[in-house]
Amino acid sequence: MKLAGAAALLLGLVLAAGTPAAQQVFRTTTDMVFLSVTAARGDRIAGGLEAGDFLVFEDGRPQKIEVFSREPQPIALSLLVDASMSMESKMSLAAEAATGFVDRMRPGDTAQVVAFNHSVDIRQSFTDDRQLLQQAIRTTRPSGQTALYTALYVAFGELEQIGRRTRGEIRRQAIVLLSDGQDTTSLLDYDAVVDRAKRSDVIVYAIGLRDPTERDALGARQHEVGLRMLAQTTGGRAFFVDTPGQLPAIYNQIADELEAQYTIGYVSDNTRYDGSWREIAVRVTAPGVTARTRAGYYSPRVRR
Repeated sequence: MKLAGAAALLLGLVLAAGTPAAQQVFRTTTDMVFLSVTAARGDRIAGGLEAGDFLVFEDGRPQKIEVFSREPQPIALSLLVDASMSMESKMSLAAEAATGFVDRMRPGDTAQVVAFNHSVDIRQSFTDDRQLLQQAIRTTRPSGQTALYTALYVAFGELEQIGRRTRGEIRRQAIVLLSDGQDTTSLLDYDAVVDRAKRSDVIVYAIGLRDPTERDALGARQHEVGLRMLAQTTGGRAFFVDTPGQLPAIYNQIADELEAQYTIGYVSDNTRYDGSWREIAVRVTAPGVTARTRAGYYSPRVRR
């Protein structure tokens, strides 16, 4: 793919980040790889960076950045809320924290609400109506066990459908998961969820409500490691708290991060269409700044 061809199919994307990109709809029909990148100095978001501050590598080879924007693109969010019986005493505070997160949605964003216990219930399909989303969260009632992996798998599928309906439009996708325990009833296993994540462009943010009586148990520790690895693979983060009162701060931290992500696009110099896994790494040349994005992607088997 020549740069001239890619540029002809990109509307509004510019290397000069001064353009008000958030007010534009960016589209592409090229083989360009798009990354949502979070840059941070320690625990603080690093804003104001330029395209020249970033280095992108695919399978260890440097790639040329063709597209860069400091303004976050619209996002499709899947809000997963644990509605198992163990959440009964925590649901009220958890719901208020999640509805506060909905208030942080930006123009052009869309979201759904998915509650899960022994089954998965799409309580509100994708919409930009905050009141409908908040009502779906507040009216969720806990019961049953925890089909966590099934809920994640369903959310990936729902976001994939959004991607198909908006094909050509650059829209970020993210899952924000809240759960207080391990999976107890899914027919899917953890490896199936990770494989699904690696075949998507979805960023996963996981919020775990710990049970103080079980936090040192082997199963609980393995569960936390699994969620951290899933989030890391997708460029997201995992948070673990001991009380529901800590949830609003975590949801706000996730919203802050989503509002500060950089969009980077490049056309891979690997022209083979072989379905292979390609590792991605993003570095920042500014001192003390690290970058986080998805770990890689599977190349298409045919040219798109």
